Amino acid sequence: MSVDADKRVVITGATRGLGRAMADAFTNLGWAVAGCGRDASALAELQERYPDPHLWMEVDLGSETSRTRFAQRVLEVMGAPDLLLNNGAMINASAPLWEVGEEEFSQLIDINIKGVASLIRHLVPAMIERGSGVIVNFSSGWGRSTSPEVAPYCASKWAVEGLSMAMAQELPRGLAVAAMNPGIINTAMLQKCFGVGANAYPDATEWARRAVPYLAGLDASCNGKALTAPA
Repeated sequence: MSVDADKRVVITGATRGLGRAMADAFTNLGWAVAGCGRDASALAELQERYPDPHLWMEVDLGSETSRTRFAQRVLEVMGAPDLLLNNGAMINASAPLWEVGEEEFSQLIDINIKGVASLIRHLVPAMIERGSGVIVNFSSGWGRSTSPEVAPYCASKWAVEGLSMAMAQELPRGLAVAAMNPGIINTAMLQKCFGVGANAYPDATEWARRAVPYLAGLDASCNGKALTAPA
């Protein structure tokens, strides 16, 4: 399959769930994809299926050293991305806030908030220098509402919404950043919360068939908007 060198997307959390479905869909559209995740076997499969010029790296989104190494490699191999999809995230085990341990809470903040800010810090200056690009920070329905026993996750996604809206006021003309609620999708994360009830919702592959063309078509006009993926 031919790859358009002028269409470059970075996807965090690309080894499972929505990230993996987006990686498959963007490569099928002819985009050059740089994806990261923690599942080494899934990364090896992606590398075999989608070799150069695509880039796949094992990355711990909770580690600044690991995030920095990935971003530097992206810039070396692909240059400034046209689309940055900050998708990687974790959810806490369902529990009242006072029962969520410090280690779990800190890990969630490191991945869901600091991971987003880190990829922005490392990649967006190159996008600004080029004068174009779109950043989509994945939020959630729980970034615009709340439910019990997922307070840390809600807090992180509300932070993503605020971070995105504030950043939208800082970007120069030609660039855009937006938070996007992907909707309710049957992924491992949803199964962790909903159990068998997750089966009532579309899976990640079905979601990506609708969402990836939408994401691929975003431009600077989406700056500062609260997006929702097409149903």
